[in-house]
Formats: sequence, structure tokens, C-alpha cells
Amino acid sequence: MDKKYWKSLEELKSSPEKDYLEDYQNIDRNEIRDLVEGDTANLSSSRRDFLKLCGFSIATTALVAGCERPVQKAIPYLFKPEEVTPGVPNYYATTFFDGDDYGSIVVKVRDGRPIKIEGNELSEISAGGATARVQSSVLELYDTARYRSPLENKNQISWEDADERIRAGLFASQGLDGNIVLLTGTVISPSTREIINDFINGHPGSKWVQYDPLSFSALLEANKLCFETRAIPSMHFERAEIIVSFGADFLGTWLLPVSFARQYASGRIVTEGNPEMSEHIHFESGLSLTGANADERIQIKPSEVNPALEYLLQKVKGNNPSSTPHYAYILDALATRLLEKSGRSLVVCGSNETGDQVLVNAINYTLGNYGNTIDLSNPVNLRQGDDAAIVSLIDEMERGEVSALLIHNVNPVFDHPLGERFAAGMEEIPMKVSFAGTPDETAELCDFICPDHHYLESWGDAEPVSRQYSLQQPVIRPLGNTRQMQDTLLLWNGNEESYSERLKEYWNNNILPDSGTSESGLWIDTLQKGIWASPPSTDQQPQFNAQYTDGMTGAAVAGTTPERILELEITQSVALGSGKHANNPWLQELPDPISKVCWDNFLAVSVSDAAAYSLETGDMVLINGIIEVPVLVQPGQASGTVSVAMGYGRTVGGKVAEGTGVNVVRQAGYMNGSISYRSLLSSMEKTGKKHKIALSQTHHSMEGRAIVRETTLEQYRNNPSAGNEMRQTILNHSYTLYDEVVYDGLHWGMAIDLNACNGCSSCVIACQAENNIPVIGKEEVYRRRIMHWMRTDRYYSGSSDNPDVHFMPVLCQHCDNAPCENVCPVAATNHSDEGLNQMAYVRCIGTKYCINNCPYKVRRFNWFNYTRSDKFNNYMNDDVGRMVLNPDVTVRERGIVEKCTFCVQRIQEAKIRAKTENRVLREDEVMPACAQTCPSNAIVFGNLADKNSRIYELFRDKRNYHLLEELHTLPSIGYLTKVKNKQS
Repeated sequence: MDKKYWKSLEELKSSPEKDYLEDYQNIDRNEIRDLVEGDTANLSSSRRDFLKLCGFSIATTALVAGCERPVQKAIPYLFKPEEVTPGVPNYYATTFFDGDDYGSIVVKVRDGRPIKIEGNELSEISAGGATARVQSSVLELYDTARYRSPLENKNQISWEDADERIRAGLFASQGLDGNIVLLTGTVISPSTREIINDFINGHPGSKWVQYDPLSFSALLEANKLCFETRAIPSMHFERAEIIVSFGADFLGTWLLPVSFARQYASGRIVTEGNPEMSEHIHFESGLSLTGANADERIQIKPSEVNPALEYLLQKVKGNNPSSTPHYAYILDALATRLLEKSGRSLVVCGSNETGDQVLVNAINYTLGNYGNTIDLSNPVNLRQGDDAAIVSLIDEMERGEVSALLIHNVNPVFDHPLGERFAAGMEEIPMKVSFAGTPDETAELCDFICPDHHYLESWGDAEPVSRQYSLQQPVIRPLGNTRQMQDTLLLWNGNEESYSERLKEYWNNNILPDSGTSESGLWIDTLQKGIWASPPSTDQQPQFNAQYTDGMTGAAVAGTTPERILELEITQSVALGSGKHANNPWLQELPDPISKVCWDNFLAVSVSDAAAYSLETGDMVLINGIIEVPVLVQPGQASGTVSVAMGYGRTVGGKVAEGTGVNVVRQAGYMNGSISYRSLLSSMEKTGKKHKIALSQTHHSMEGRAIVRETTLEQYRNNPSAGNEMRQTILNHSYTLYDEVVYDGLHWGMAIDLNACNGCSSCVIACQAENNIPVIGKEEVYRRRIMHWMRTDRYYSGSSDNPDVHFMPVLCQHCDNAPCENVCPVAATNHSDEGLNQMAYVRCIGTKYCINNCPYKVRRFNWFNYTRSDKFNNYMNDDVGRMVLNPDVTVRERGIVEKCTFCVQRIQEAKIRAKTENRVLREDEVMPACAQTCPSNAIVFGNLADKNSRIYELFRDKRNYHLLEELHTLPSIGYLTKVKNKQS
């Protein structure tokens, strides 16, 4: 192909072969003894170095030695619960909400242990999808860092003593001049809001403050100014024919990414019968997941967002703007396209500055988008925090005006820009109580800790979008002596009623209709489904206050940036977000979709700025004279800007969280009463130190082969095979010595639509949770030993300054002519009569011949017994953490090879179920974990032998091709060529 694709700047600058040329002079011969003895965790040279010197035989002997299977003990039930059948899973619908992210979910429970989370297919919001953070939350249930009982000044006490002393403190506080303050994250639970309001009313002088570390305060205030309603509107990306985003990463981290990803994909999937797709233009500084999927990505500094929005507003109004930015020609053409699609367009903005959001409101109103692609009559209830209110609270704390502070589900000492002032203000408060379930920086400063249940141990409800409800129910008994926050507030307010009773009463009185059905029957039916949706409101959209908008635009333009001063933008990572889940090793080891970095945050610097400042990836720099952070030279970063993710640098939080990355949130500031996640970088100095950055895609290369295939919409309309022409050429010239494989009945296959896949990596975590894939830590990832069976490759094309980005999920291709099967000396890898490339772990002796012979590099080698080795200090090394392991999947031993199985355990489970019910297996009954969780439905799994199946239809699509099909390995996975609106 003429177009060059590349995975890193090093590959772009040099030939791909450089990755495979090693200097023998760099090998430390003294390390060979440690490698032979199996102690490789602290070696500086790689396994490849050793094999060059000693060959495969010695390495194999060393690694296989001592691989004994440990004794596994099974303890039967003394009194078996009626609903539990050993070996048969139960599924419960419940709700995930951590204050930031929402998901209606279904939890798989095996023998009383929750082990896997899926999206609830009945939910209009989740629709079967789930983000990486939602899926990973099951692991946090078994976090040994969790508080197990109430504490007073870090000493364990009983609940009776805690209740007595805290109630006495609350009673005493009511007689003081100060206030009792309940500080929480956003609460979307209707029943909890009622309990909180009752508590506030029952304690005169108290108040409730909501705070979001991932703030939407500016959007809320803008809508209050423009529409007299402090609300976040519902967005309908599926109705938009043109989408314009100014820094809103709606496919990755912005508001409701699962729902938005599904909506977005529905407008981007093309077929011969419907060769149409929405257009997406994205303005941003740092390369984000959403920007990587856009048809056009325009680099813009944070300080240029407001002038761009003001200019665009005047153009869509038909006015002549008073000022002309240097990118005006882009905005002129964009305004024309937006006006052509009036009422069918959508403009969104990720800025947390009120002036920017007011301008966006005015643009959407001018284009007639309200009531079509934007709906304020059915608002989103997430992110309701008030940035101004938390600042006022800090002022009151410093003045000694707060007599008691109750903190639930927030950690402002860590994640608020004024966290140091908050911590100092806490010293002035007589009584401080935290409901934290796990240690955090704020809870450490509290007098009492009254630990809340994990959400999988809790009752609750949620209203994430107006009139759309979901229920939360416990799926396991509490693992510690914890108590739900709602029960605690009821008790402290003099109410002996349990929260579960209060919840049912609230729903029967306020949400469930009086339909004539028995009260308990309707309640149980709703609890089983997990959701209840009332008809959406059909009220007219609020009137727009245009006069105020004109006054706001001028004020918001202030604050332009001096030349040659870098602008710092604080972002979110897809994995950690605000950092609440920093102690989750699954998330820490999830490679960032763009940078492919894990176990770290970093300062993303543009290629041009890196040259100007003489920076390389791994250099440590001191920014603003305060924070040391490693540099990553990131293609696509706007010149004159740097980006760094929040959520890292925890000092309290557990063994995984503490000491990982750096906390940069103190570099954020305030503008117009809202947290501003951008600031100026007054200084950036090299420290002379180097930092190891663990990258997961430095060794998977296209090697000049057409792994990524793409075309334009215009070309596709003229020729549905556009971009995929070489497939027919390869098929016409394929020859083999092997007989054609014929399947009778079942031939499992998978199709991945590259137009729907956005690279979010939810499938990676789904596969890890389902298949007991171990976490190996930063050092081993740095040695290129990451164990994920499914990876999401990211390739660039074009210039390094603003490249195009291409995502491709890669897993075992389950080839019919599998090259791995022919070379295994012990027949550990073989082919099933249903088309699966199987691994017999008990036969594998670790020669790794199959790894070397696999052209897709999808096989993984167990260098250690990760579940028992003291070198890997994570959940697999304690009995509680191992409760998350799936008993249907073998935990692999040291010295053997593993890889994707198409979730064969799920296939077998569905086949057994169909057999016991004496019926034919349906295609939709089998769903691998990756396909089930995909928010955009990019992955389709099914029976290729069934000519009426969806998978058979997709394999016959003219866009379908196979990876490296010129090798004639006959993969069972097909990819559908990427179609973009224009040539990149």
C-alpha cells in the first residue's frame, strides 16, 4: 500500500526491522544464572537476549522446572442456600454508580461469589454495554484494603459505640453557631435524596453540599443562565447528521460514554443498502479517544476554544465576527455545513467554563437543535455538583463555622484543586465522619470512619436520566462489619426502619404505577429486570435567554495566552477517571487506548515542542517548579500545549494505588466559579532523570502489510469493495497442500466492524475478568510480557503532528490452517470440530514454538505462577482477592502458553442448556465476553456454518477481510474495512 501506517515515532523514523535487531554487547552475562533459576523479575536484559546466547532448550528446561499444580481444596456447604446450585451461576440485575459513572448491570454469581459484570440489555442507557471501570468494579469488592469495621481515631470500635458518640456530637453541634454539613458526590438515587433531606430537616442548621471531581458545574450554570433550569440535557448523537465537539471526549470519558458510543456507532455503520454516515468534526488539544475517531480533527489550544465558539456563533447567525482567528477558514466552512443540517446537527463542548457552554447553547439554539438532537425536558441527572458551593464550604471551614462534617463518596483532599486548604480546614472542625469503604486521603483526616458497603452488597436505586429508573440489590452478604450509609443516616435521624424497607416503600408510593397488579409482584418483577422506565416527558423545550448570551460572550474571551508559554490541560484517562478506582490493578494495567501506556500518567508533549525543548519519551521534567512528571512525546498533541491525566499519585488508597503516577489536580484553577482544568505552564525544566514508561504496543507492527484497510464514503458508494481490493486478488492466487476444512453443524466465527469499534478497550477488561487473566505489574509490562488475550492495537498514519488514528482489536484468529498447531511437539494446541483453536494446558511444556509461529502474536507465556508468586503483590496473592476468579476457567500455571478461547466455557454452557431443554442451540445464546460488553456492538459472534446467521452475512460483506490472509491461515475472524467521510 502507498499509505504508511506506524505504531510509534521510532518506527516512523526508522525501518521496522530495527525493533528486532539487538546488540549482543548489551547483554549482561551475569544475569544468565538468575534466568536459568527462574528469577527474572529483576533482570535488566530481556528473555530474547538470553535465548540468543543459550538457545531455546535451556530456557525451556529452566522455566518448566518446578511447575507443579497446587492442591485445590473444595469445602461443601454445611447448609446450602435454596437458590444456589453448586456449579450453576445465578444472575442478578443491579446498578453501578460511583458518583461519576453509571451503569445498569447484570452480575454473574457463582456459589455465592460475584465474579463478572455485564451491561443490562433491558436498559435504554446501558443496552448491554459496560465501560472498563464498571466491569472492573467487581474486583474492588474483594479489595483487602477495605475497611472492615468502624474506626475512631484509627482504632476499631463497635457500631453501637460509634452511633452513640456521633449522635451525641451531632446533638451538641445543633446548639453551636456552626453548621452540620453533609458533603457527598452527586446523588442520583431518589430514595437516598429523600433520606438526606429528612436528615437535614431533622438537624437544624445543617446543609447538604454535592461535589464532583469531574465537574460539569459550568454546563449546569450555563443552562441555568440560558434556560432558567440547572440541568444537563440529554444528547442524541444518533439523530445528528453532523457532530461537532470542542474537547468533549464523549466516546471515552464524557458523561455517558456507553450510551453515546452506541448512538454514535448507529450513525457510522454503512451498508450497501444504506451508504450514509454521520460527519464528525473534533477540536481538541490532546489526542483523545473521540478525536481519534473523528473525520476531521482540528488541533486547538484551550485558550482558543472560546474565540472559536464566539466566531462560529456569529457565522451561524449570519453576522460578521468582530475578530478573526487564524483558523477562521475552517470555521467558515463548518458554519456552512451546520446551517445545511439545521435541526440535524449537534455541538458539544467539554470545557468547564461557563462562557464556553453559554456559547455552545447559543449555537445549538440558533441551529434549531433543541427538541431534536438535544433534549432539556428529559435531563441527565449525573454530575450535579456545585463548584462554587465547595469553595464556600472551604471558606466556612477555615473560619470555624462548621461544627460537624459528614463525608460520603468524595475525596476532596486528593482530587480538588484546593485540597490542601480543605485538609487544613478540617483541623478546625470538632467532629469529622467519613463513610468511605476504602482508605483515602480525606478519610485519613477524619475522627470517625463508618464504612459503607460495597455497592454489590447494597440496596439502592438510581434515576440517571429523568424518568428512567434502575434498582440496586445486594448480590452477596457484606464481607466485613460494614453498614450502608442510608441505614446509618436513618438511625442517626431516629428512624429504626431499614433502608431496604424504605426503598421498597418509596418505589411503591412514588415510582411504580397502581396497575392492579399485586404490589409485591410488580416490585419483584421490577427488581428482577433491574429497570423501570416511565414515558419520556413531551414538554416543550425551555425558552432561550438570547439577551444574556450576548453579554456573556465578551466576558468569556478574556485570558488569552502569551506566546511561547505552554498551556497545560488536565484530562481524564479511560481507566482511572478521577482516581477513585486507582487501587484496581485491572484498571492500572489497562493500556491507554491512545498512548498505550499503563501504570502511569505522563506529560504528553507534541513532536514539535519536544524538539524545541530537547525532550524524549521517559525524560523527567519539573513543571511549574512543583511536580516531577515523565514526558511522553505524543503524536497529535497540539503544538504549544501539554496534557496530563488526573487520578494518579494517590498517597492513601491501597498497595496498588499508592505511589503510582503523580497528582496534578493542584494545577487546576477556578474561572467564573467553576473548576478550570486548564492553566499556564510557567516553567518546564529537565531534571536529568529518566523514567521507565510501560508501553504495550512497541512490539506489534504492521511490518508494511495491509492490516489496517480503509476507504472513503464516496469510494465505497462507487465500489463496496473499495479499500479491500487485494482480498479478491489473494483469494484468486491462494494455493494449499491441505484439504479444505468442512464443518458439519457448528463453526464458530467472529466479525469486527472497524466502523463501529472506537478503541475504548472495554473488551480487554471483559476478557480479563471472564478468563482469569493475571495482572503482572509495570516491570513485567515494560519487559513486553503483558498477558491480555485481547489487545486493541492503535496505528497512526499521516504526519506525526496530527496523524490519523486506526484501532483494531486483535485476538487469537482461530485459523482453520493454524500455523501454531503444526509446530507444537506435544500436540498441546489443536483444532476442534467446531473451528476452535484449543489449548490443552496440561500438555504444554513451554517450548513457545507456537508463539514464534503465530503471525498475529496473540499467544502469551506464563513466566511466573502469577497467582502465588510473592513478586506480584496484587489480588491473586490473597485468598479474598482470588474469590473473583471464574471457576469455569483454568488458572494457568507457570511455564505454559495461553490465548483467547472464544470463551469456550460459555459455548459449552449454552450447549448443555440447550441439550437439557431438548432443543437446538440458538446463535444468540452464545456471546463471548468481548462481544457482550462492547458498547457500540462492533463485535458479532456466531455460527459460520449457518447460512441464515448474522455472522455468515457479515463474512459475505464486500468490506470483510482477514488479517494477513495472504498467508492462507484461514482465520475465523473477519474485519470490515474502515469507511471515513473523506480521505485523510
